Amino acid sequence: MRGLLAPDILRMWEAGGDRQPIERALTLLAAACPESSLEQLAALSISRRDSQLLELRQRTFGDTLNAFSECPQCAGRLEIRFAASAIKTTGDNRPDVQEMESRGLTVRFRLPNSVDLAEALPAGTIDRAREALLYRCVIEARRGEAIVAPNELPPEVSEEINRRMAESDPAAEVRLDLQCPFCSHAWQALFDIAAFFWTEISTHARRLLREIDALARTYGWGEAEILGLSATRRRAYLELIGA
Repeated sequence: MRGLLAPDILRMWEAGGDRQPIERALTLLAAACPESSLEQLAALSISRRDSQLLELRQRTFGDTLNAFSECPQCAGRLEIRFAASAIKTTGDNRPDVQEMESRGLTVRFRLPNSVDLAEALPAGTIDRAREALLYRCVIEARRGEAIVAPNELPPEVSEEINRRMAESDPAAEVRLDLQCPFCSHAWQALFDIAAFFWTEISTHARRLLREIDALARTYGWGEAEILGLSATRRRAYLELIGA
């Protein structure tokens, strides 16, 4: 996997502007992993997908992540700074397809991927989305030789499958432990690498466009010429013209 260069960032920003968040995540990975098809990337479990996005973010912008959060108690604004390497997990080594025994049933299931999430999101509520994921991810359920349909599973078995999925896909939901410096309130905030990375891509793309505009007006260079310069040289020329 290689990091995204300036032309890649502009291309990804342009291509992903009107797409859904899940599609944007896959668009970013596809640019960095040309050896993998979009279908292969979409079939990755959410944990594997997000681990690769995190690695791509490190290769593109470095290990340090800067973010902001609002205290749910006093509405104070917190600046958060942490290392991407600190939230990496070893979940990638766990199999995507698993089997469990529960209440006389043998169930084979797989971990959710991007396609599953895209299909479950329109469900409307969290419970319905979870139910939609379960139906998609249960490969087979048997009681002896008899096949049991996913919608016929006992509630206790469904709950255990959901729990097993969460335990087996730890990086699919990363939570940060935060404490407000103003009122000392402590809480957990969900960290979504796909959304975070896309926000950075959008911000960086707009900055690149401003740089291209300033240098093109001053020197008459084309976009390709400007993007062909290293970031250090672009900054040096921008300092010369006071931009």
